[in-house]
Amino acid sequence: MAHQTQRAYRTLEEIRQRKDELLDQIQQDNRQVNKLWNEMFVKRSEASKGEFIASMISKGTTLIDVYLMYRKLRKNYGGLFPWKKKR
Repeated sequence: MAHQTQRAYRTLEEIRQRKDELLDQIQQDNRQVNKLWNEMFVKRSEASKGEFIASMISKGTTLIDVYLMYRKLRKNYGGLFPWKKKR
């Protein structure tokens, strides 16, 4: 933000003019902020059926992989945290 020097106003009309200029500038800034805000939170379009199926396959594969890793850790090492003793 640039530092502006103070102006000497001589009439009420000059003050009203400056007030209108500032109001216009504030409204422009407000529109710019709203535009940027809306761009930031754009709702994504619906996924096509192909994308949906690919996503489900990917998530299912990841789930199976996690389950198999857990079984392997449990079988070979006694679980995820074998150093914690059961009470």
